[in-house]
Amino acid sequence: MAIERITQPEPDEIELKEEVTLRPKDFKSYVGQERLKKNVKLAIDAAKKRGEPIDHVLLYGPPGLGKTTMAHVIANEMGAALRVTSGPAIERAGDLASMLTNLQDGDILFIDEIHRLNRSIEEILYSAMEDFKLDIMIGKGPSAKSLRLDLPSFTIIGATTRTGSLAAPLRDRFGIQHRLEFYNEDEVKQIIKRTAKILGVDIDTAAAEHLAKRSRLTPRIANRLLKRVRDYADVNGDGIIDASISQKAMGLLEIDELGLDPADRKILETMIDNYQNRPVGLDTIAALTGDEKVTIEDFFEPYLMQIGLLERTPRGRKATPKAYKHLKKDFPKGAKGNPEQEKLL
Repeated sequence: MAIERITQPEPDEIELKEEVTLRPKDFKSYVGQERLKKNVKLAIDAAKKRGEPIDHVLLYGPPGLGKTTMAHVIANEMGAALRVTSGPAIERAGDLASMLTNLQDGDILFIDEIHRLNRSIEEILYSAMEDFKLDIMIGKGPSAKSLRLDLPSFTIIGATTRTGSLAAPLRDRFGIQHRLEFYNEDEVKQIIKRTAKILGVDIDTAAAEHLAKRSRLTPRIANRLLKRVRDYADVNGDGIIDASISQKAMGLLEIDELGLDPADRKILETMIDNYQNRPVGLDTIAALTGDEKVTIEDFFEPYLMQIGLLERTPRGRKATPKAYKHLKKDFPKGAKGNPEQEKLL
């Protein structure tokens, strides 16, 4: 089910095109993910010193944190050509074989949503990634023959939001594996100011901090909010974004101080109103809200858990005391974790 939310971390087609101009080209202009940058830069320097391609890289983590951007940065830092595709786009083994045989030495093939590759296609990647050999079958039936082709030395960069969905043999063939973490507010503020400069938008520090708090610690959402506030400033002001303009724009979009939109609040309020402090199963939440289970797991839960409004238990999901306080709901009397009781202890 498609989700129409300004705080959804997945990009639409227009944003994909716009992100190309906003995307940093090197580590110096890439804000945040310091641990990842330090480790990948070391691997790049070592590979360039040996005159070899960098080892295969797997980037995983929630959407919108810069996995595709990091792939472009790695390619630019290596001075390599980058070919871009996605797991769902590779429908047949012949599609993958065509891509691999057209690569040159040192090229990088970026596969987004690599967890959505067909299992039969994954198996072709095993020997390609490990031995730079491509095993293909010619013909069918008794006359079928196996042909092994030599491939150039190349690098695959895979990106996924669901690393657990990757087959273990494929995952193990990535020599470099890193998780992208949520950003902190100061890093998001830097990203907002950088984007504003590229877009030619005047924004003061207070407004940038205000948007950073509501960005869900995700650069893609921060850039999206900046564009919406820019629209508001152009129509209702002089085009300059200050704290007052940003607050009014966020009020219009119904995004609160924690970055929650109406859909987020609906999930928490539904759990609280119907089940109080009892655990709620994922199927039940999906039925109550009308969302698919995968939508809740991929789009809602990561951020709600990150900021401490939702917790997973063996019996299901629970809204935390912090969620009750944020939504101005009374925490059940006598329940474990009651903030009023904790004050007395």
